[in-house]
Amino acid sequence: MKKHDYEKQVRDLQLALLRMQQSMMKTGERAVVVLEGRDAAGKDGTIKRITEHLTARATRVVALPKPSDVQLGQWYFQRYVDHLPTSGQLVIFNRSWYNRAGVEVVMGFSTEGQQAEFLRDAPDFERMLVESGIRIVKIWLDIDKSEQNERLEARKDDPLKALKISDMDQVAQDRWKAYSKARDTMLERTHTALAPWVCVRADHKKPARLAVIRHLVKEVAPADIGSKIDGPDPDILFTFEKSAIEDGRLAK
Repeated sequence: MKKHDYEKQVRDLQLALLRMQQSMMKTGERAVVVLEGRDAAGKDGTIKRITEHLTARATRVVALPKPSDVQLGQWYFQRYVDHLPTSGQLVIFNRSWYNRAGVEVVMGFSTEGQQAEFLRDAPDFERMLVESGIRIVKIWLDIDKSEQNERLEARKDDPLKALKISDMDQVAQDRWKAYSKARDTMLERTHTALAPWVCVRADHKKPARLAVIRHLVKEVAPADIGSKIDGPDPDILFTFEKSAIEDGRLAK
């Protein structure tokens, strides 16, 4: 994708996001974006393009640290409930309650019983949010193993990415298959009609970002705004279905 074409599309889509937010603030619409994906899949860059020109008064990005001792004694979803949107707000979770279905499974940070309870309860939790009037957009960013390795290695040579380097980087490669298995289980068990997952083939960052923004506008903006932009490329962003695990659309 040529730089000029990409920048024009980003600008047009950011204008659509602005109009979407103006509508939300006027009508009181509430929306949650759950952004999940492999390590180095492009979550931060995607969020930056979404929020770049939105007002901070009605936009929040939530990236929670590991739970405190007090939070460990609470209902699992409780600390996420504290960050849900109020009237007119867009909240983006940069990783979310789905930590329990991903990193906690692979790293053993929670028990098998807790993980099973989460997979059972997450659809009901999200149903309650939707029935309360909150729109939920769940996005999984997927990349292949070699692309992840290349991005993780590039971080080591860029001093501006020092805060992105963590001890978990190598684990992401060493336990690739375990993360794939956890992903597959998560998507199969928590993909519902009320709160479906969409998957994004994110090996190429720019098309992936464009696809995510197009999807967000189509899902949240009123028809008079959403109808003016093209939908995402179906070869890049697609609604989850079990066959995607086997046919190559999701990296094994």
